[in-house]
Order: sequence, then C-alpha cells, then structure tokens
Amino acid sequence: MRAFELDPRLASDTTMIGRLGLCELRLMNDRRWPWLLLVPQRDGVTEFHDLTPLDQTMLTFETGLVSKALKNLTGAAKINIGALGNIVPMFHLHIVARSDGDPNWPGPVWGYGTAETYEAAAADRFAADIRQAVLPA
Repeated sequence: MRAFELDPRLASDTTMIGRLGLCELRLMNDRRWPWLLLVPQRDGVTEFHDLTPLDQTMLTFETGLVSKALKNLTGAAKINIGALGNIVPMFHLHIVARSDGDPNWPGPVWGYGTAETYEAAAADRFAADIRQAVLPA
C-alpha cells in the first residue's frame, strides 16, 4: 500500500493545521473567508462514495467536529460545506465560515475574485486557534 500523498495543488493552496483520525485538516490560504479543508488520507479517492463505509462515517464525524469549532471561533452566520473536485480530483471537503457582508455574500466563494493570501503570522494564529479547538491537548 502506497503512503498518502497530497495533491500538489492542495499542498500549494493550503497550510497543514493537523491530522485527525481520517483527514488532514488544512487552512485555505485566502483570508477573505475562514476556510478549512478536510482531506481523507487515502490514495485514489476522488468521490465520497469511493471511501469505505467506515471512512464515510469518520469523515462525517470530523466534518461535524471541525464545523462546530469553526462556527464557535468565528461567530459565522452560516457554515458552507462542499466537495467539488472539478479542478483537483483528489477528494477533499471544503468547510467555509460565512457571514453577512463578507465578500460575495450570499453567493458562493468558488471563482469569486482573486485570493488574498494570509500574512504568515495571521495564518499561524488562526491555525493555532483551530488546532486548539479541534485537537485539544
């Protein structure tokens, strides 16, 4: 069995926050929205149904855990969850905190404008806050 290898596009667009039971938890490098990704550490998975039933259950659990932490930390009005995969076929789940007045509210985040990258210190702080909320010591 091959070791898990993250898609190069996901690696370049995101920063690792930590590992959960199934997924890598990653921060999208776009400060316009608090935007996280869950990437199951499984090779060859392009669709949700490609995961085993146990992995599907774990992904559902981890999605709930991360979504709740993100909403609590940001005070967002809505948490958007989506899996598209049209550009990056490796299965990954987007979890985005949305609020009235954020860029393109209430429209989708995908394809809207140009990404605004985090300053390193801001990304580190946000990642630490998420890590503490999701992976308490």
